[in-house]
Amino acid sequence: MKHLIFYILICYTTSIHFETQANYVRNPCVRFSCDHGALVRGDISEKKMSIVFTGGDFADGGEHILNILKDQEVKGSFFFTGDFYRNPGFKSIILKLYEDGHYLGAHSDKHLLYCDWNKRDKLLVNKEEFVIDLKNNYKEMEKYGIETRDAHFFLPPFEWYNDSISKWTSELGLQLINYTSGTKSNADYTTPDMNQYISSEEIYQSIVKYEAENPYGLNGFILLIHIGTAPERVDKFYNRLDELLLWLKSNHYELKRVDELLNP
Repeated sequence: MKHLIFYILICYTTSIHFETQANYVRNPCVRFSCDHGALVRGDISEKKMSIVFTGGDFADGGEHILNILKDQEVKGSFFFTGDFYRNPGFKSIILKLYEDGHYLGAHSDKHLLYCDWNKRDKLLVNKEEFVIDLKNNYKEMEKYGIETRDAHFFLPPFEWYNDSISKWTSELGLQLINYTSGTKSNADYTTPDMNQYISSEEIYQSIVKYEAENPYGLNGFILLIHIGTAPERVDKFYNRLDELLLWLKSNHYELKRVDELLNP
């Protein structure tokens, strides 16, 4: 009896902030594309896609992105670290994004690197560290009125994870997601001093090329862009957002919030 009571208490405590979504399919990978347990692409049979923005240290593109999305009548999806949410300098843009109906989600509290870059199955955090860090991210979100049930999707820091991270995420009643590979949009953070630096023009053309050459185009695509980058990068890709959205619309893509794109 003592063990039963302890088990019930543990289950109740865990479910206080992390509720399993009753209306969410148990195995979304049946319909959508997955990689190591994370959803990485929506339904390829429909011309719908999402643009997601991540943020940690920088938010220089916030106002520009907000205005472009409003002018284009597009809802975006924003995944911020706990440090981003608690930064007083970013409070104004977060509130505006929330008021405008964009999706606001978690990106870890301290932007931890979960696993080795070269040996993916080698964890650099244990389960307790992972859970505490992620819960701290959601605690910061709650201060803005963002409830866990409204932010079911979690985008991992560095967009790098493995099967264990996916499993632990699922155990918290959340769904891990990541960007769709194939373009260079996620490299918009790179600076000229880096060997892997990629210009905004090269990024833009990689999207155009993928759309033209992939048999499903950008159907179900999750395209990742950063809300801000280091000052050393003056060639900001978010300055091409207006052009990008107009081009996508001209090709008849519907731009959806990520929770709409991945809603079974």
